[in-house]
Amino acid sequence: MKKILVIQTASIGDVILTTPVIEKLHLFYPDASIDILVKKGMEGLFRNHPFLHKAISWNKIEGKYSNFYKIFMMIRKEKYDAVITVQRFALTGFLTAFSGAKVRIGFSKNPFSRFFTTPVPHVFRDGMHEVERNLLLIASLANPEIVKPRLYPTASDQAKTAAYKSGTYYTISPASLWFTKQYPVEKWVEFLSYIPGTSRIYFLGSREDERLCKEIITRAGHPGSVDLSGKLSFLESASLMKDAKMNFTNDSAPMHLASAMNAPVTVVYCSTVPRFGFGPLSDDSAIVETGELYCRPCGIHGYRSCPEKHFRCATEIKVDQLVARL
Repeated sequence: MKKILVIQTASIGDVILTTPVIEKLHLFYPDASIDILVKKGMEGLFRNHPFLHKAISWNKIEGKYSNFYKIFMMIRKEKYDAVITVQRFALTGFLTAFSGAKVRIGFSKNPFSRFFTTPVPHVFRDGMHEVERNLLLIASLANPEIVKPRLYPTASDQAKTAAYKSGTYYTISPASLWFTKQYPVEKWVEFLSYIPGTSRIYFLGSREDERLCKEIITRAGHPGSVDLSGKLSFLESASLMKDAKMNFTNDSAPMHLASAMNAPVTVVYCSTVPRFGFGPLSDDSAIVETGELYCRPCGIHGYRSCPEKHFRCATEIKVDQLVARL
């Protein structure tokens, strides 16, 4: 087992939850050259990663299928001993099935699983974490012991964030790709009124989240608020979260960044629920949510708007629950 490829071309949270597979493979095959295939934009998570040979990026926006063909030919040329896809979609299943690798592993729900040497049942039951599901893929190559997600900010990432780390500070990541997974603006504004004015509050997110962050900062008027949305890379954000007194997020990618750094985190769950298996894994973690509702959860990924038109799963979450985590 000299050359191994792991495939995960989904979004940032899914990619981070694949890192335990890399950790375990390196533990059992320390001399192996391990690569990962991710969609373009995710490769920054693995810059100078100590256990990876390289991160391969697939541009799925421009020239998706022509780029797919190039990647397929590259995989065939590399002659990997093992190819492992963490996804259940046809294209990544095709890459695995016809990679030429002696060992081809993926979930049995994949349309190309009949061509895998080791098709693995995809177990989705209450309380089973995605990390555990992913590690089942390599149960034939390693032991079943669970390892946590992990990222490795570089010295330059740490140098970039060092200036922000003087004194007590918190981070807030208020955005989500899905509206029904996003704690309302007015709730964040109320929450900021409880944070001492001497503390720094760093708002994290992508460039697309800047408008949301600025709205919360403007409405709250907290003197220690600083908008860093779109200004830090993934690894720089992870470095900053590592030393925060507390990180506040939705059920979204920043939660997984915190988990990968074992940073303290408080996660607000609106329309989704932790039992889906995507919850925080930090030693110091807490989940904030409302009580039982007839309509919750309304979906695995969330919606653009509340299907019931009331959004009680978010509006009924008491700010006191967040304040208790300060």
